[in-house]
Amino acid sequence: MVNLAVVYYSSTGATYALAAASAAAAEKLGAEVRLRRVAELDPGAAAASRSGSSQHRTATEHVPVAEAADLDWADAILIGSPVHFGLAAPAVMQFINTTSALSVAGKLSTKVVSAFATASAPHGGQVSTILALHNAICHWGSIIIATGSTAGVLFKPHNGNPYGASSTGAVHEENLEAIEFQTERTIAVAAAVLRGGLEPVVAAAATTADETTVDTTAGTPAETA
Repeated sequence: MVNLAVVYYSSTGATYALAAASAAAAEKLGAEVRLRRVAELDPGAAAASRSGSSQHRTATEHVPVAEAADLDWADAILIGSPVHFGLAAPAVMQFINTTSALSVAGKLSTKVVSAFATASAPHGGQVSTILALHNAICHWGSIIIATGSTAGVLFKPHNGNPYGASSTGAVHEENLEAIEFQTERTIAVAAAVLRGGLEPVVAAAATTADETTVDTTAGTPAETA
């Protein structure tokens, strides 16, 4: 059985719709699933005051808030964000910033991870947001899963993105099919990794002759600059 964490941030519900569809698809495949929402950084900020935001927050209060421990538990991770100026939402990046201790200790290096995004406009930054999330996944040392350009669902008019499922405006049924495919692919690779017994890449215990230890709370060199 694969443990899957579906971690998302959503202000008005589009990203949540994809995340919930991913969780449902994974459960049908027999995976153990944790659907987790990234907490709002500032409930009074502009992103949190958009039309429909208040209603969406109320409707999803039952979804537990994501914690780094959820990533530690998972074998596979899907992480989703709305587009913010071509990047992931600040709340998502803040959550990623809490994972340094896991990352440096190698605890994310055997995870199978895939990303998805939503935007309000066509070509509004869905791909750049997914690729920005891939940057963080590379720092984790995780195995990135892209949707590719092979499955028929990816060629439907509302899809067409080979990096990860995405949507424009209201989530379309074809977008839900795409995230279901992405989830199935992610779980299949995670299951193969589990069968193969891939060992974590663990930070060295000593870096000098005097056995100076690695500080696993400090993040990677790039993260501590």
